[in-house]
Amino acid sequence: MQLLLLEKLKAFVKNRWLVFVCAIWVQSCAGVGYLFGSISPVIKSKLGYNQRQVALLGVAKDLGDSIGFVAGSLCEVLPIWAILLIGAAQNFVGYGLVWLIVTSRLPALPLWVLCIALFVGTNGETYFNTASLVSCVQNFPKSRGPVVGILKGFAGLSGAILTQVYAMINAPNEASLIFVIAVGPSMVIIALMFIVRPVGGHKQVRPSDASSFLFTYSICLILAAYLIGVLLLEDLVSMNQTLVTIFGGILVLLILLPVIIPIILVFFSEPRPPVEEHLLPESDKQEARSFEQDGNEIILSEVEDEKPPEVDSLPASERQKRISQLQAKLFQAAAEGAVRVKRRKGPRRGEDFTLLQALVKADFWLIFLSLVLASGSGLTIIDNMGQIVESLGYSDTSIFVSMISICNFLGRVGGGYFSEIIIRNFAYPRPVGMAVVQVIMAVGLLYYAMGLPGQIYVMTVLIGLGYGAHWAIVPASASELFGLKSFGALYNFLTLSSVTGSLIFSEVIASGIYDYYAEKQAALARALGADDSLTCEGSICYSLTCGIMSGFCIVAMVLSLIVVHRTRNVYTQLYGNSRS
Repeated sequence: MQLLLLEKLKAFVKNRWLVFVCAIWVQSCAGVGYLFGSISPVIKSKLGYNQRQVALLGVAKDLGDSIGFVAGSLCEVLPIWAILLIGAAQNFVGYGLVWLIVTSRLPALPLWVLCIALFVGTNGETYFNTASLVSCVQNFPKSRGPVVGILKGFAGLSGAILTQVYAMINAPNEASLIFVIAVGPSMVIIALMFIVRPVGGHKQVRPSDASSFLFTYSICLILAAYLIGVLLLEDLVSMNQTLVTIFGGILVLLILLPVIIPIILVFFSEPRPPVEEHLLPESDKQEARSFEQDGNEIILSEVEDEKPPEVDSLPASERQKRISQLQAKLFQAAAEGAVRVKRRKGPRRGEDFTLLQALVKADFWLIFLSLVLASGSGLTIIDNMGQIVESLGYSDTSIFVSMISICNFLGRVGGGYFSEIIIRNFAYPRPVGMAVVQVIMAVGLLYYAMGLPGQIYVMTVLIGLGYGAHWAIVPASASELFGLKSFGALYNFLTLSSVTGSLIFSEVIASGIYDYYAEKQAALARALGADDSLTCEGSICYSLTCGIMSGFCIVAMVLSLIVVHRTRNVYTQLYGNSRS
């Protein structure tokens, strides 16, 4: 009996669903950068910064969140637990230093010191993200969309989760939230760092996997609905600390609930019969054969030149038939010496690229530029949410920060789910989803710019959904177009797009326009003998910025559609046969 229990425990520790659940918990702490909108007002007031200085801190935070070259490179040479440990150390040191400065436990230091501290602390997230995504994409190679969407969703939700944990503590001042950010994630990561790792999950496929994903999606929706309900209650009624603690405890239980899946699979289900284990690799062999066939077909680079334009608009089966006929003719012509057969240099779309090989591909840069415009706009709103809310006269910024975090979560989970439907049921390229959510973001920004009723609520919801969906769709698309060999490096390079956009939009556009109107209002206040603090009030503070970024999102949508057109054949080859 003890021997059987020991075997069960070993199987439990190596179960890919346990790794996935623990990666979810890691990701629940991997989005502390989204709390910048909550901590920036206290930093601004305690240290006497103006909006441009706060924007510089936001850019430093975004740089830390986006520069993951080191994490991506180390992931190929170090074990996953070491990657997680480095991230935990950076998070603790960086945000711990910010807390010491803001609470005057250290003397006031120059702005650049805080910028470095925020960079180091937030850069720890790149280690958490890289370790979780690389482990789970390798463990679930046939379910990249759902896995990436759920993991990135919990990263987006972490702001709301940490806010509720902070409310449970009943801290005496807002600066204590910085302490929670410094200590909480580091403790969780250290506790889980030996569990999150590749465990050969491709050999653990079960018929119940679809039900397990459905259960996980259900938990995600319940969690989002619960958090929205709690936020509404906090906004409408005054709750005592006991009730806040109860709500926080329920939240923790919901986050822990997915661990039921590996427990049931290991301890309460019958072992799979040997024949099932024998049949599992067949799908992998078929996939390998299809890739081999695709590789032979692509030898003739003339196919793309000779293919009529109308072929791309045909149904998947007819399109493949026409391409095969054209390839057969070219093979015959090559055999007779009528055409010269050329082999492509380097990998083609769908094969394993290194980062350097991807950097010379137009598709990679089109995706990157699309993200600069759309994801950069979304991150600008997230970083300035505290100031946007205050400019409209709201006193409690945490409600809107949590709301955009929840919508970010729903966007990521939904983006992974619906992009999987798009490619498997309709054989459309996954970047179609990018174009759709970029239109949604453009509508949200334009709604705010026009000053329509409920502008802050509409923008918060649409920007949260659109921004979040990007980071479920893009990693899965990158793995499909450029392979898994250097996935960590490719993913971390693409994350630079957000900070590139935020650097331009937040520092140059948003803060410049904000300070312009703040100075005009201060001059008017001085003329009237009132307080002349450099604080902008009214929707005018960010309406022009939102209007400009709405246009950027439309341009991003056009770039995404170009990627769709260029990669249609790849997705037809990968998923064309799955269309029903």
